[in-house]
Amino acid sequence: MVRLTLFLSMLCSPFVHGSAVVSDLATAALKRTESSVRYDGSYHRLAYPNGDVPANTGVCTDVLIRSFRQVGVDLQVLVHEDMRANFSKYPSKRIWGLSRPDSNIDHRRVPNLQVFFSRHGIVLPIKQDGKLYKPGDIVTWMLPGNIPHIGIIVSQGADDSAVPLVVHNIGGGPVLEDMLFDYKITGHYRYEPGM
Repeated sequence: MVRLTLFLSMLCSPFVHGSAVVSDLATAALKRTESSVRYDGSYHRLAYPNGDVPANTGVCTDVLIRSFRQVGVDLQVLVHEDMRANFSKYPSKRIWGLSRPDSNIDHRRVPNLQVFFSRHGIVLPIKQDGKLYKPGDIVTWMLPGNIPHIGIIVSQGADDSAVPLVVHNIGGGPVLEDMLFDYKITGHYRYEPGM
């Protein structure tokens, strides 16, 4: 455990990149890989604020939501409040046929998170250059079958590689993988409250 803690602190040190919130997000994401989670994106009625699906279930967005919660950021509230004030800017009507925000699910949908991070974070370049992706950055992809996906950059390279590692849940629970360029990247963001 000491070795893992030292490894995490080296990877996610605030001196590696940016603010404490961003580096703490990378550490929180790595911690998610210790949880056993069954992939389940079914709709649940959630408490508000700080609502969550059962701890042993989740999808890619839940990795992000739970990691942000560990650093004191409730995406459920932030996305819901922004959607209430700016519903037409989000794709909920176009994609899901909704006529109003739904605090039970909106923050758990990748297209909504993309709009939120575009509106309230920093939109970063999408390039095939691993050095541009820093710990705490958020990346979205389009998987085969037009399935949107999201993950968090946690370190700068696997072994001798310049490609950073990602924590994500693509079906088998939260994992740490060298997969940044395996799928078409559709978004690259950095977010901390008050930006």
